[in-house]
Formats: sequence, structure tokens, C-alpha cells
Amino acid sequence: MLEGILTGLDTVFTLQNILFLMTGCFAGTFIGMLPGLGPMSAIALMIPIASTLEPSAGIIMMAAVYYGAIFGGSTSSILINAPGVASTVATSFDGYPLAQQGKAGKALAIAAVASFSGGLIAALMLMVAAPFLAGISLSFQSTDYFALITLGLVCVAAFAGSSTMPKALLMTVVGLMLSTVGTDQIQGVPRFTLGVIDLIDGISFLLLVMATFALSEALLQILKKSDAKINNGPANLGSMKVSKQEAIDIAPPIIRSSVLGFFIGLLPGAGATIASFLSYGTEQQLAGKAKGKLFGHGSLRGLAAPEAANNAAATGSFVPLLALGIPGSGTTAILLGALIAYGVQPGPLLYINHPEVFWGVIISMWLGNVVLLVINLPLIPYIARLLTIPSQFLLPLILFFSLIGVYFISFNSFDIQLMVLFAASAVVLRLLAFPMAPMILGFILGGMIEENLRRALLIYDNNWSFLWERPLTFSILVIAAMVLLWPLLRTYLLKRAQESAR
Repeated sequence: MLEGILTGLDTVFTLQNILFLMTGCFAGTFIGMLPGLGPMSAIALMIPIASTLEPSAGIIMMAAVYYGAIFGGSTSSILINAPGVASTVATSFDGYPLAQQGKAGKALAIAAVASFSGGLIAALMLMVAAPFLAGISLSFQSTDYFALITLGLVCVAAFAGSSTMPKALLMTVVGLMLSTVGTDQIQGVPRFTLGVIDLIDGISFLLLVMATFALSEALLQILKKSDAKINNGPANLGSMKVSKQEAIDIAPPIIRSSVLGFFIGLLPGAGATIASFLSYGTEQQLAGKAKGKLFGHGSLRGLAAPEAANNAAATGSFVPLLALGIPGSGTTAILLGALIAYGVQPGPLLYINHPEVFWGVIISMWLGNVVLLVINLPLIPYIARLLTIPSQFLLPLILFFSLIGVYFISFNSFDIQLMVLFAASAVVLRLLAFPMAPMILGFILGGMIEENLRRALLIYDNNWSFLWERPLTFSILVIAAMVLLWPLLRTYLLKRAQESAR
């Protein structure tokens, strides 16, 4: 581990990588503050820039955008009760009441410190957990990877909730179908190209991500005819000073929520949103009756807990990504696609074949959290003013960078036409409440699950017995089945309980 840490320090502490890290932190913070634009849109917009960099620099910058967007999402939640990202919804429960009480400065300062602490604690745990998990996974075979990828796909759909699970599963299947378009990598035969030569190489990952997130989000905002300006934050932010007693009061929730958030981040499909809500509910129960009643009315604990948890979960989600090559969320799925585009295969051999990428990302999170704290604390009054950017300037910029970014990668007008088609389809699907993240996961993991399945069938002479003959494979598939069926079972049990209560 010491050798790896030194490799990471050597990778990160170059002028170039530090500049890209700071750029990612600032861009993520800014985009995270804007309601409607989350880390997925932020990373999608940065991919054209990152694709011109070497792998370690590009991934360090995009990782900084990710946790920077989570970090910055609290600003609009506290100032105008408009969460910039879903994971900061719980932050608004107590952050906005504090702002209404004239304590916006204190709320922003606590959010920044809690985010910093959560990211720092999780980065330390990541440093230990990722190599350990990667070492264990070296014993995995193709059959186990097939089961593991299946579990990842099922988890993402199942965590969507029982009401939207069918839609999430359907979008996952759509993503898997899109991943089969192009030339079969094993047989070299074009598949599902409809005779279009431009589709022989398959659908571009960048094209699909930019269309379904950045471009479709801009089109949705235009359709909704959003106000010319985002609401202004309060003119008087108040004092940013946190007393010694207040610091002592919020320290235990920050530590507990950081640990909880990290472990939730390890679960495929759980992510920072679930971590923030779970930590908020946990701390409300632990606070007791007197302090528990303050939750939702300006509790400092209620503000600090979700902020620490969502940043810790964002860091924790890198463990399955780096160690197993399995993204735990839509955002890490985009990062997985970016790594593959670099020719870097995440998984148990990543820290052996590409230690500079593996350890560079981990070490960069330490420095990145310091940079975010430096950006957020002194610049809080100025950053808050960025919320007044007129949408008539912001939306055309998103459209421009989305279209130009894809065109500059391929210099093919067909990609622009296909991108517009996907964006229009994504707008319709999002209006019908179909989630986009499962589709991206299905698209990214489609090639991996097909490759491992075909390899497993080759080893077992086209016999599907490996599904139950290999204990590890069977165990993972059983867990996947339980995760898939649990939301349905939970709904059934709740209905039975309600009927019994009557």
C-alpha cells in the first residue's frame, strides 16, 4: 500500500494534474449549484475536454467534477430551497429554514465542513477497502463476473423503488440492446446496424450520454419555459462563524454519517441520495425527542448529517468501480465508460496494470476535498451570486457544448443527427418518468456481460450448469434474485399490514 500511495502522490502532485483537479472541483461546484444539472450532466459536459488528456489526468478531473457537484449541490438547497442534485434534497430540510432565519452563512459553512469531513473520512476508507477488495476479486472467474454484473444491473433497477422498478428494468434492457449495435467483437460480424455504415463501430458512449443527460436536460428546461432567472439567494448571508459548542454537537453525526454513507456508496444502485436520506433519518432517531423535534426546522445536526453522508457515498462508489469494474450509479457508469474509452479496464488488475490511475484517483480525493473547502468557504458570498445566471444564456451554452463536443470527437454529421434523435427520445421518456441511469448502466455493462457470458459458456461447453455448479456464481445470483424481488415483497407485506390494521 505504501508503494501505491507514493505512486499516487507522484501522479497527482504535478502542475498539470493539480490544475485539472482544481478545474474539475470548480466546474463541479458551479454545475452542482444549478438546479436541474447534476453530476451526470456535469461529467457528460466535461468528457470532450477529458478525452484529450492522458488517462490519469482525465479521470482525476472527472472524479473531481463528480464529488465537486455533490459538494456544491448544497448551495442552492440552502439558499433557495432548490436542490442542485438529488442527493442534496435532505440538505434543504434544515438548510433552507436556517437561511430563512438569517443563518445562511452558518448553514453554508457547516455544509462545507461536513462535506469536507465526509469526503476525507471516506477517502481514507477507500484507500484501505479498494486494494483489499481488488485482491479478493483476483480469484473471480468469468462466471462470477457475469453474476456480479447481473447483480449490479438488478440493484440499479431495484433501488429505483417498487413503483418505478418496471420502468427501470425496461430501461436497463434498452441499454443492453443498444450495446449490441455494431460489430461483434468475437465473430467480426455487423449486428443490428440496419445497413447504416456509420453504425458499424457501434453507438458512441459520449454521444448517448450527452444526448440523454446534458442535451435532453436543456430541451426539458426549454419545454418547461423556466423563468428568465433562477431565484436569487438571500442578500444577507449572515455570520459564517460556528461556535465551539455547535462544532462539538455536529461532530458525532458527521463521523457516523460519513461511515454510513461510505458503506451505502459501496452498494450498486444505492448512491448518495439514499445515503443522505438514511443518515438524516438515523440522526433524527438518535437525537432524542427534544433535539429530534428540531429536525426540519433548522437543526444543525439535520444539516450536517446528509451533507457528510452524500459526499462519503460519492467516494465509496469508487470502490466497486475501481476494484471490480462495476459502477454503482449512473455517474460512475459514465466514469467507467470514460476509462474504457482510454483503453483502461477497471477491475482487480487495474491497480497492477495502471497503478497511476488507481492510486492517482484515490490520492486526488484528499487534495480535491481540501480544494473544495478552500473554494467554498471564502467564496460563499460570491458563489451564491452565480445562481442568478439567466437561463437564456445557460441553456444555449449547454446545447452548444453538447453538440460541438460530440462532433469534435468523430467529425461525423451522422453522430449529430443520431444525438438529436436520442435526445428527443430521452425527453419523451423522462416526461413519462422513465429513468435514464439504468439505460446508461445497461449500455456500459452490456459488452462486459456478453463477453463474460460467452466466455463462461465456452469454458463449460455451452452448458448453463455453471449458474448453479459454481458456489460463488450461484450465491451472487441468489442475492441478485433477492434484491430484485424484495421491493415487490415489501409492497405486499405493507398492504397486508394495512389490511390487518383495519
